[in-house]
Amino acid sequence: MSKNIIYQTPHEALGYEFVPKAYLPEGKNEYYLRDLQNRSGIAYRGLTAYEIERLVNNGNTSDNWNHILVSDAFNPDLVKNCAFFGLVRIGKLEPVCLGFSDLKMPVGLYHSTIISCDFGDNVVISHVNYMSHYIVGSESMLINIHELVATNHAKFGNGIIKQGEDESVRIWMEICNENTGRKVMPFNGMLPGDAYLWSRHRDDEQLQKTFQRFTEERFNDKRGYYGKIGDRTIIKNCSIIKDVWIGSDAYIKGANKLKNLTINSGPEGLTQIGEGCELVNGIIGFGCRLFYGVKAVRFIMASHSQLKYGARRINSYLGNNATISCCEVLNSLIIPAHEQHHNNSFLCAALVMGQSNMAAGATIGSNHNSRGADGEIVMGRGFWPGLCVSLKHNSRFASFCIITKGDYPAELDIPLPFSLVHHDVVNDQITVMPAYWFMYNFYALARNAAKYGDRDKRTEKIQHLEFDYLAPDTAEEMLKALDIIETAVGEALLAQGEKLPAGKTPAQLGKQSLLSGNKKIDALPIIVKGFENSKRKTQLLKVTAAYKAYRQMLLFYGLRALIELLEEEECGSMRQLVQSIPSLPGKSSWHNIGGQLMSEKTLQELLRKIRTRGIRSWEGVHAFYQQKGEVYAGEKQAHALAVLQKMTGVKLRNLRLDTLHDWLDTAKKIQRTIAGSIRTSRMKDYENPFRQMLYENEAEMLQVLGDPNDNSFLREQEKINRQFTKRVDRIRLRLKK
Repeated sequence: MSKNIIYQTPHEALGYEFVPKAYLPEGKNEYYLRDLQNRSGIAYRGLTAYEIERLVNNGNTSDNWNHILVSDAFNPDLVKNCAFFGLVRIGKLEPVCLGFSDLKMPVGLYHSTIISCDFGDNVVISHVNYMSHYIVGSESMLINIHELVATNHAKFGNGIIKQGEDESVRIWMEICNENTGRKVMPFNGMLPGDAYLWSRHRDDEQLQKTFQRFTEERFNDKRGYYGKIGDRTIIKNCSIIKDVWIGSDAYIKGANKLKNLTINSGPEGLTQIGEGCELVNGIIGFGCRLFYGVKAVRFIMASHSQLKYGARRINSYLGNNATISCCEVLNSLIIPAHEQHHNNSFLCAALVMGQSNMAAGATIGSNHNSRGADGEIVMGRGFWPGLCVSLKHNSRFASFCIITKGDYPAELDIPLPFSLVHHDVVNDQITVMPAYWFMYNFYALARNAAKYGDRDKRTEKIQHLEFDYLAPDTAEEMLKALDIIETAVGEALLAQGEKLPAGKTPAQLGKQSLLSGNKKIDALPIIVKGFENSKRKTQLLKVTAAYKAYRQMLLFYGLRALIELLEEEECGSMRQLVQSIPSLPGKSSWHNIGGQLMSEKTLQELLRKIRTRGIRSWEGVHAFYQQKGEVYAGEKQAHALAVLQKMTGVKLRNLRLDTLHDWLDTAKKIQRTIAGSIRTSRMKDYENPFRQMLYENEAEMLQVLGDPNDNSFLREQEKINRQFTKRVDRIRLRLKK
């Protein structure tokens, strides 16, 4: 029968030999790392006989009073009923109270067991039942804590191992795939792009080893680091805190268990952890919030993200400015700006590319539709599964797909961006409406783009996050979508008996018919292949309108860039414009690297530098992100101009003034259309009879919903429309031949 192993050590050893002698460098004592960590600048001295007497009279004990060191401003009357073991160093103690919110406590050390710890000036330590091997900053308040301990092999959530430890104890974060094949080693400072790069390219053994080396070289394997609690941090009414590094100005209350964590907090963002939280093996970024029964294991929270109301996370990376409430998330990499609420949402084995929103009852993965662990679902940015959506692994979605309620019985591959996907149970098929967002929900599309930008609270923006719905990634997807629609329409026409002109392909036939406004198209069933892993049909809806919308937005993407170029270069003539046109890229693919868009060429440059030691650390990778972020606007502009050239068939270097004026008129018209569509989609909430029926009159409806004329976002869009018109008019006045 197995038993708990209870070992005995001498009483006088408590608080000493924190670092086993086998792991002490020659000439070093067990405090050498502690002394490096303590940067308070406080000069400590031994106790006087009077101070020892006062401490004893106040009910304090120590195994060796010579090992209690204090600052010159130490007041022994502010230390009562404490048991000290090992070397303890105490800063200034003054007869004042510290207050935070409604909490107010006298400075000093009271009713606590303290083993080999350092304290800054004017701390409050009260009823800490067991406190071992921590360095505490000035004006921190630690109140009613059952256990606060650091071990000599503490790793503070980082995926490293210490001297003498077996590889099996290393913490890995198993993201994107339930079978662990995309696991990464978490580390403090890991950006979404780092997690993404490491989780890809699994066949490149050299690259994978390099990423592991980068991580291990950020730290050393020495034993003996103490836990740290920064200045002005408040911890109260907590149960177990073990091997946790906590920054300054954090607020932790009522947590059940915090183990093997780094909790970043400070001027970059104050972090708070609330009641009932149980957090193990994780990294928490600046400005995070975790409240009300959150459970998280093997995780990273990037800065300014939130977990609330019983959220459960395992083996997952949550990007910046994201919120998960109530839901369960496993084995996922979530790129910044993600929203997931509602108690029964479930997300497993997924790569979520950001700007996403999960509705109630959505079940993404864990359907076990194979004989192995769950595979993967890759969701382009702007992904939005509706109520009670159930999706199967493996599936893939282009950017800004919205999925209607339904249990989708087979894997999906939806390459059409901005589309609405529907499980048509009655007709036993999948239907896809391309460009749905442009046609019916422009308000949400535009508002979300603005919202995510406004909510980006990062103080150190190492990665340039793209929030615009018109960007190189979505533009390339729309170009691909045009090809898909053209081919599908051409094949549908042929199936109805139309003859294929000599030398033409079905795609060319479809394009010609779509551009000519062939009215037959809307009456045809437009069928596409490869969208669902089944023998059922997948039908495209409203393809004529969708095709027009895609082309219009691609044209606007390019015209917007041309207008920006004309303004930046202050072009007064066509000659100046032609000279200002940058070198335009050919056909290119773009990648979402943790929210930062990179061309295929840029990505390969990054990987090549990592492989050839041109980049030697994660800091080098981050410097590359910043460098490319600084030139991204120019690359995006060049890409958009190349798209404009493709859509119009006009080489920009041969552009005529009259054509440019026509384009500028077109740009104003599209901008007016966008502004009108934004307003129209918002007004649906006011004009639909089913929306109106619960109100006695219009006045009550406006009182409850708010007057749309007072909607700040609508007013802002109207202002943008007016400003855009003025910008274009100024350009027209300035331009000459």
